[in-house]
Amino acid sequence: MRAVTIRAHGGPEQVRVDDVPRPRLQGPQDVIVATRAGALNHLDLFVLGGLPGVTHTFPWVMGGDGAGLVETVGEQVTRVKPGDRVLLNPGVSCGGCDFCLGGEQSLCDTYSLLGEHLPGTLAEAVRVPEANCYPVPDTVSWEEAAAYPLAFLTAWRLLATKAQLKAGETVFIWGIGGGVALAALAIAKLLGARTIVTSSSDAKLARAKTLGADACINHRAQDVVQEVRRVTDRKGAEVVVDSVGTKTWETSLKVIARSGRLVSCGATTGPQVTTDVRRMFWHQYTIMGSTMGNRREFEAIARLLARGRLRPVVDAVFPMEEARAAVERLARGEQFGKIVVRIA
Repeated sequence: MRAVTIRAHGGPEQVRVDDVPRPRLQGPQDVIVATRAGALNHLDLFVLGGLPGVTHTFPWVMGGDGAGLVETVGEQVTRVKPGDRVLLNPGVSCGGCDFCLGGEQSLCDTYSLLGEHLPGTLAEAVRVPEANCYPVPDTVSWEEAAAYPLAFLTAWRLLATKAQLKAGETVFIWGIGGGVALAALAIAKLLGARTIVTSSSDAKLARAKTLGADACINHRAQDVVQEVRRVTDRKGAEVVVDSVGTKTWETSLKVIARSGRLVSCGATTGPQVTTDVRRMFWHQYTIMGSTMGNRREFEAIARLLARGRLRPVVDAVFPMEEARAAVERLARGEQFGKIVVRIA
């Protein structure tokens, strides 16, 4: 079958379309999904560049997000059948460790992600456990379904579960235009919160305004701390979403309201940060990490997608043959929304 692969770690020049063996059922609860569309995440750039402690066998199939038609199922599969339209939860858990049995699959002892630890979704077919398949109605396009899972699961857990964002609170979101940031904006508005977003692009800020952002800050041209204090009457934001890491961390700590919450879900500019613990304990901040989500959370976002309450922003759709160009666009940071690769 055809698949978008990398032949070695490096830059986008390593991305190509290859013929690779088609996956087969290995266990009684396995499902083979004929992929219709997949989507890129910043994680794909990390995988392309090589991740410490993660070994890949080349050619490696890229992609964590995907949606398609169920092709074949294992003998114990009961939730889906051939021909069903499904979107895929990218996180695969063992089901038997203490965390899985307690309903916290993203803390599983062997938690794995499609495209990072397991062959990915940018292929004509992918093998996943039955538990990772969720129905998607005809009212949702393949492109929307593929663009939805990873970003919205991540944003839902960090805002609804971890930060417990409440109506009327203010949430501050770095880097609007990326998948998680846009998902966080949509979820924050759904929960009744006020939103402050940043970008170095005035064009992206203007688009964010049309999606409901209450305040927009150009973090290259404006003083972020001063602007946040101005639009919140010097109070600050009750919740700060930081997926950037090194370059934004100290500023993030300066824009939190007293007794506010900072949730970290990434480190796109680096993992090493400086924290003034005096400010942290004096203002009684809560600092939390958040990764992906559990099955209950995925079920929640799948229902909201099916009901039309949440929808991803699709930046561009590339045919499989132009996957390298899609990765190059992501690497340049030009996108506003998710970059989708059409498989079939």
